[in-house]
Amino acid sequence: MKKLILLLSFVFFTGFINAQNVEEVINKDHSIDSNKVILPEETNERVAQVITRILSRYHFRKEPLSDTLSSLIFDQYIKNLDNSRLYFLKKDINQFEKYRYEFDNYLETGDLNVPFEIFNLYKKRLGERVKYVEKILEHEFDFTKDEYFRPDRDSADWAETEEELNELWRLRLKNDALNLMLSGKDWKGAVDVLLKRYRNYHKIILQYESEDVFSVFMNSVTQVYDPHSDYLSPSASDNFDISMKLSLEGIGATLRQDYDYTVVVSIVPGGPADKSGLLHADDKIIGVAQGEDGEMVDVVGWRLDDVIKLIRGKKGTLVRLLILKAEDGVNAQPTEIKIIRDEVKLEEQAAKSEIINIEEEGLNFKLGVIKLPSFYSDFEAQQKGLKDYRSTTRDVKKILDEFKKEKVDGVILDLRNNGGGSLQEAINLTGLFIKAGPVVQVKNIMNIIEVNSDRDSNIYYDGPLAVLVNRFSASASEILSGAIQDYGRGLVIGENTFGKGTVQNLLDLNSQIPIKDKKLGKLKLTIAKFYRVTGNSTQNKGVEPDVAFPSPYESKEFGESAYDRALPYDTINPVQYEPYDNLTSLIPLLEQKHERRAQKDPEYHFLLEEIKEFKKNRQKKLFTLNLEKRKAEKEKADAEKKRREEEKAKLLGIDIKEKKETSAEDSWIKDYELKETGRILADFILAKVG
Repeated sequence: MKKLILLLSFVFFTGFINAQNVEEVINKDHSIDSNKVILPEETNERVAQVITRILSRYHFRKEPLSDTLSSLIFDQYIKNLDNSRLYFLKKDINQFEKYRYEFDNYLETGDLNVPFEIFNLYKKRLGERVKYVEKILEHEFDFTKDEYFRPDRDSADWAETEEELNELWRLRLKNDALNLMLSGKDWKGAVDVLLKRYRNYHKIILQYESEDVFSVFMNSVTQVYDPHSDYLSPSASDNFDISMKLSLEGIGATLRQDYDYTVVVSIVPGGPADKSGLLHADDKIIGVAQGEDGEMVDVVGWRLDDVIKLIRGKKGTLVRLLILKAEDGVNAQPTEIKIIRDEVKLEEQAAKSEIINIEEEGLNFKLGVIKLPSFYSDFEAQQKGLKDYRSTTRDVKKILDEFKKEKVDGVILDLRNNGGGSLQEAINLTGLFIKAGPVVQVKNIMNIIEVNSDRDSNIYYDGPLAVLVNRFSASASEILSGAIQDYGRGLVIGENTFGKGTVQNLLDLNSQIPIKDKKLGKLKLTIAKFYRVTGNSTQNKGVEPDVAFPSPYESKEFGESAYDRALPYDTINPVQYEPYDNLTSLIPLLEQKHERRAQKDPEYHFLLEEIKEFKKNRQKKLFTLNLEKRKAEKEKADAEKKRREEEKAKLLGIDIKEKKETSAEDSWIKDYELKETGRILADFILAKVG
């Protein structure tokens, strides 16, 4: 099988937002045949057979088609079409049940009639729901009743009758209208938004062609192998840029679907969204508009791919997003932000440094901080033989040289939100801190284990070291932090990492199917797995820090282990290596000092309050539809948030009206995790000296 590109980054199948939009579809006035039956093309059938064969033979799971896999594909496809169980009726699902154990046979023969049949019925049910929306919104809801709405329906029972489904939609629409009215709209304004929401989404689905339906189905197939294997349709393939190239046009964000909402997974460091400071992980995107004057298109309830198409656009163009900020929880009010689409350039992704001063036990410690957004390398310049090509390791070496001149007492390598990148750079960078030796083991589908080592016997920096990580640190970040921990070379501090310990291969399907003058798309499939020198996998479990900080995320909610079909954690034999030190005996002391300090630190308690509020908002499953009660909830939450902000601002001596940090010094002063990492590193230095 031809190997094209290794994908090590923490990137979801949606890719980065960097291409054309679908606004013209929404604005088309010509009539659309809502009864049009979409049928598979012959090309779709051939591609399905090839993808199935590749997955069965070359995916790391090495799982051939079977009735068991067929059942999983069946469930995933239904879920991808109707995640909240608000379109299909139970009789529809019962009708489909006869196909549950036939999908393996369909894929082997290339027979796509059943998946298309299911989609065509979904399209019909969507049309019925839009008609109901138009009818129910003719009269204003009674917002004085004590009714409740439960949005979480992914495991709920399917509605038995149309009347039961209508009631679910009535409560859903009432909740939507209530949210809009709380944000300042009157009943008529809320109705206008809701009608546009569902009519526009319906219009997009009516525009679907064979390729669109095929893409939805084949991604249902790839997702049951593992969450990082995807089928990229020809249009998606044209717009797909690999993060290691560091040339991503768009706003620089990855997205996922959470019930009816499009949720930000992560922000690309150095990208337009990151530089704007306006969009953050877990924010919900509920509207998209083009340019300064374009109409805001409501995207609540839209399928993820269609939202992405709307956000995509050319470099230099403006996109306006209507978002619900994660920090505001269930009472969030829509906020409009503006972002200019651009490229994520190498310079903006490059390692950055600062020096901070920490006072501990009456002593001052000068600590160098290296902020590393990704593991990058200018492969093109390297291949051309240019001597001064940019790479993570080269840039960090220069920073370490500067730190040596400044005579820093220790170094903090900040890998928070670093989703990965070049495997070789992760190995090379680890080599700056250890003597020659193995860094990571890679096991392929043939169970052949390759040991990747640092071959430079010199240690470029041998001083005290801490690696700061969080839940968004993944893949190559986990390789480095795991190696530093295993060698006893430094401390790993922060949150448990994401747990992506797999390698993906990007395969051009045109190289597999001899069809001229027609693009067939690409297949991204998982072909290998990472293991630490100890033999422990980074997959699923991630890297557990030596000293842990409180996290707003539970592993079951966010991380590799949150996926139903993520590859499991396992172990292989350890490889021989020579530890730099054994820090095990020091960890209890460092944890004790951290806990004692944290209990007296008001900033730490603010952090705990914010995490508690964040978790409470995420865990809330039932929402009152009484307008006055919801207003009271919102007012209480707003008052509590304002109190925390004012108290924290007073503690830090910050003008609460300021919107952005004005200097690097301000940046670290407001960063509790970085400050406390500095203190822990100072404790470590004192313990080693003492």
